[in-house]
Amino acid sequence: MPVDADAIADCVLAAFDQLPEKRKPRPPPRWVKGLTLTALAKTASIAAFPWGNVLHDWHAEVLAIRAFNRFLLDQCLYISLAPHPTSDWVRQRSEAEHVQYEQQAFTIREDVQIHMYCSEAPCGDASMELIMEAQEDATPWTRPPPTVSDASMSSCSLQTEQSALRGRSNFSHLGAVRCKPSRPDAPPTLILPSSQYVPAACARAFSTSGRFENIIDNEWKGGYQWEPFKVQGSSREFDWSRRNIPAGHKAMPSNLSAVCTPAWQETLIGGVLQGRKQFDPRGASAICRRSMWATATQLACVLGWPSSVYMLGQRTYREMKNAETFSPRKQVKQDFKSTALTGWVKNTGDDDFELERETGVS
Repeated sequence: MPVDADAIADCVLAAFDQLPEKRKPRPPPRWVKGLTLTALAKTASIAAFPWGNVLHDWHAEVLAIRAFNRFLLDQCLYISLAPHPTSDWVRQRSEAEHVQYEQQAFTIREDVQIHMYCSEAPCGDASMELIMEAQEDATPWTRPPPTVSDASMSSCSLQTEQSALRGRSNFSHLGAVRCKPSRPDAPPTLILPSSQYVPAACARAFSTSGRFENIIDNEWKGGYQWEPFKVQGSSREFDWSRRNIPAGHKAMPSNLSAVCTPAWQETLIGGVLQGRKQFDPRGASAICRRSMWATATQLACVLGWPSSVYMLGQRTYREMKNAETFSPRKQVKQDFKSTALTGWVKNTGDDDFELERETGVS
């Protein structure tokens, strides 16, 4: 069945309109990103901070993906508890579907499609064509591009000598990994930006006819394979879009981050629940690393799979992520970083927290 881009946009925008006013931005305009499972989730603006309680990166597309992952976890737990109801989105896999390298207990239902709507073009390599088009003078910059590397990230433990470009600087350099933020006076981070969702740019940046031409997935295990995605434009406009700015007004980012799935809603400020102090464990979002880890551990205990319970029950978050169970996933990531996404600088050093820790700071 053909996908209607406007119908997807309508789904996300209608869900945003139904949010309580306290979860919406105040004027002037902001922007929104959302994911749909034929009708699923929406957000308005996360990575990780000390002890996994605090979120950062207020970009809506990242928040939408993390909320989507939490939604899937919640659905898996929902159908695993008595009286074992069914879900419209996920199902348990049968014993016949389990093979040596595909031991996943759940799968998304076969009739479910996943779509992502973005009201604005985020920064990133695949947005460079739009940046060049918007310039009065698109002449390539002659000065060396500012990069993020070992020397500029002394506070982080880096495991590569590769470097990434800062934001949208040197827009004529295509195919490069870019980090947020773009402002040269801002402290560098290892937050990797999302990309512009225009067909030509994404074909160059995210397809086997472009930057991913050397990706070979026939040796991947664990059920991983390359699945290209299609990009479509929508004629719909978000009410808070920068294109709706009245004359004489200027768009400014909101300090509110609204997270919403069919089961729950949150409003975040500064990476924690609104009204909580930043390092108060009670301010942890449902989509922070600690909360996601705790939910996955609960699910593993319900299923009673010894290997999953052992893997998720590791002492620290880092030990859990380094478990042998994740080897197929690590291989896929390494293949992309060594071929298509060279320059990807890994952010480490903040993953030694434990589920039992009661305080948000060391």
